[in-house]
Amino acid sequence: MRVISYNLRKHRAAGELAQLVERHAADVLCLQEADTSDLPEAIEGLRLADATQRNRLGLAVYYRENTYRAVDVRALALKKSLHDRVLKPAEERLLGVRLHDIDDGRELIVASFHAAPLTALNSLRRHQIRTALDELRSLGDGLPALMVGDYNYPVFKEHLGQKVREQGYELNLSDSRTYTRYRFFRGHYDFATSVGFEIDRVRTLPQGLSDHLPILVTARPSASADGVVRMPRAAAS
Repeated sequence: MRVISYNLRKHRAAGELAQLVERHAADVLCLQEADTSDLPEAIEGLRLADATQRNRLGLAVYYRENTYRAVDVRALALKKSLHDRVLKPAEERLLGVRLHDIDDGRELIVASFHAAPLTALNSLRRHQIRTALDELRSLGDGLPALMVGDYNYPVFKEHLGQKVREQGYELNLSDSRTYTRYRFFRGHYDFATSVGFEIDRVRTLPQGLSDHLPILVTARPSASADGVVRMPRAAAS
């Protein structure tokens, strides 16, 4: 499975999506900061599973329709930062999709995630991430799950990785930085968090019109004896 995650920077990079999907043979496309009223139903063989409806700039997930079938979709509002309360840029910060693999009959979960901006505390973003990962279980407890997106977490990533591992997930960074707009805030912002997947590579793709660079996650569901992923319950942050 090849998954692209891209923060479009207020929809400015939307015109790049068809070329991205075609060039990198994406199976799933997860978007952040998209104008969901201006998204097509299909992009180069990928079908729109769903998009958030309550955001000024929202999330969307596309999937390759000759490979997968969408079984269920879940959008979720997470704990708000002051920025959210005043400017209301994002009501729903998680969009999860349960997919059925047509060829092997297996089901899995992919999700697009967008954490609160840098004006919020890391502790709030950790709360959002923890809640988002917990909520993915409601789409199918024990299924392999992959959550990609803009985590807005450029520093103290080791601490975040520890908290994520306590929930049974793994945090994967790309091979180079994914945000370039401000010199003092450049770094890794766009991550992949997974359980029940073998992550072969997380690659940063060339920059387009967004201040975020898209990432390409190459992953495959882990082989397990009973096909069920065992996950511990969330620990306190």
